[in-house]
Parts: sequence; structure tokens; C-alpha cells
Amino acid sequence: MTDTDFRTLRISRAGGVATITIDNPPVNVLDVPLMSEIRGILLSLRDDPNTRVIVFQSADPEFFIAHVDMTLIDEPHAFDDLARDAPGDLNPFQAFGELLRQQPQVTIVKLAGLARGGGAEFVAAADMAFAAEGHAGLAQCEALMGITPGGGATQYLSSRMTRGRALEVILGGELIDATTAERYGWINRALPATELDGFVDRLARNVAALPTGVIAAAKKAVPLVDLRDGYRREHDAWASLFQRPAAEKLIRGGLKAGAQTRDGERNLEGLLRALEI
Repeated sequence: MTDTDFRTLRISRAGGVATITIDNPPVNVLDVPLMSEIRGILLSLRDDPNTRVIVFQSADPEFFIAHVDMTLIDEPHAFDDLARDAPGDLNPFQAFGELLRQQPQVTIVKLAGLARGGGAEFVAAADMAFAAEGHAGLAQCEALMGITPGGGATQYLSSRMTRGRALEVILGGELIDATTAERYGWINRALPATELDGFVDRLARNVAALPTGVIAAAKKAVPLVDLRDGYRREHDAWASLFQRPAAEKLIRGGLKAGAQTRDGERNLEGLLRALEI
């Protein structure tokens, strides 16, 4: 597959940096095509010696990745192909995040808009994330749909912030602004929106220009936390709640009320709270 063959992604390369622009209208929902294409590009870049840094951004300034596609509640087998490729002890969403975590290149998220649910998990799975003050926001909104996060968030947040703050994010379900996300440890930095592009581009170029071997050595010296036991606990908690009638009712109600439309996603937390049972 060439860089022009993707439907939901745009790929550009320069100076050892691959920039992946997510473009899956209307709100960049994390559906099967988007997950499959991100997985495909990560695997294709894994052994590419000419790519040292991968930057993820969005074609939509308002939405980075909205969340996992809620319509999948009516397509229980939609993720079967992805599930077959996942390690035996991970669900497809955890495996998706783990693929990003294990990428040999440095991965950077440039967050100019909103990322909720699986989108927020993607941000946390990257090596670094930088967000625009006054524009970017993060939320783990799963509790408002009667479930808990199932794609790694419980583990990512626990390793980045205090238990109290992680529980606040998971159970509060609120949209967290960039400045607060920085203070909590969810992202590296919150930057003025006018400075975000320049800062991330400069950092990516500088990292990509380091002598051969430095990136690999640094990532080896700063090892990833082994999350396997935590992933199992997370999946069991998520799966047990997903099977309950409340979750189905809230997810269907959210879709009917406007989730996954631009207007609905602008105040998704309020929309979901109005449906609580």
C-alpha cells in the first residue's frame, strides 16, 4: 500500500519525519477503517530506517479522534479481523494502543481539538502529546455510557497521574482542557494554539536529526511499563459492564440524540448525561 492508497489518512514525509493526518469525517470517529489504516501504516513504518519520528495530527481542527464508533453496537463482528491479529491476552482496542506504544520510532500527537474515549487513549499511548490551549480537550466519557474504558485508559492514566486524578477522569467523564491535562500529566505540554505547529514541527525535526542509534537507545533506557496484568483487569471490567442493558440503552440513546454528529460531539458529555438511567 502506498501513501496515497489510504482513505482515512494523509501521509507526508520529510527529513525523517512521517506526518500522519487523520481525515475521517465528520468527526474522525475511530471506526474499523480508521483503526485498520492506522495499524497498517504503523506496521509499514516499523522497519523503515528513513522514518525516525511519526507525528499524528487531524485534518479537522475541532476533532482529533472523537471516540470509538458507537454504531458498532449493531455490528458485533465488525472487529473480528482486528481481534484475530491481536495478541491472545488483549482485546482489539488494547492491541491497537499497544502497537502504538511499541512503535520503534518516536510517536508524537499534535492535539488541536477534542479527543474522547478511544481517541484520548490513542493520545496517551503515544510517546509524547502536545495540545493547544483553549482549543484541545480530552475525556474518558465511557462511564456516561454505562461502561469503563476498555482500550488501555485505566492503565495509561494510572501510570501518568495519581489514583485520585485517574478516578476523577474515568468516573467524572468531564472534558479536560489542555492546561489541566498538562498539570495532571496526561500530556507533555499545553501550548498557545499559535505556537503548537511550530513547536511540534521543530521538536520532530530535531529528534529525527539525532545520530543513528540515539532514539533506540533512549527508548530502551526509558522502558515501557508492562501493562499485561492491568489490561486483563481492564478488559474484564469493561466487558462485564458492556453486557448490561444500561450500556446498550445509553449508547443507542446517545446516537439518537446526536452523538457522532458535529453538533452533538461539541457537548457530548452534556448529551450523555441527559440520558442517564
